[in-house]
Amino acid sequence: MSFMIIALLLGIVVSLGHALTSMSSGPERSKRMAQALTVRISLSVALFALLLIGNHFGWIQPHGVY
Repeated sequence: MSFMIIALLLGIVVSLGHALTSMSSGPERSKRMAQALTVRISLSVALFALLLIGNHFGWIQPHGVY
């Protein structure tokens, strides 16, 4: 479970970096930037759903900061 969470977080960061490089390249690559941001949003939603499902089934145990 933790491997999937880390993989999704890495995918989000990589997609955000790809969007940044596409944005700095100029307006001719705006379609690639939009695709990279779409991938980032999809990965973020998948991560959120995975965390909710993991909490529901007890795969992830929440803990507080003391």
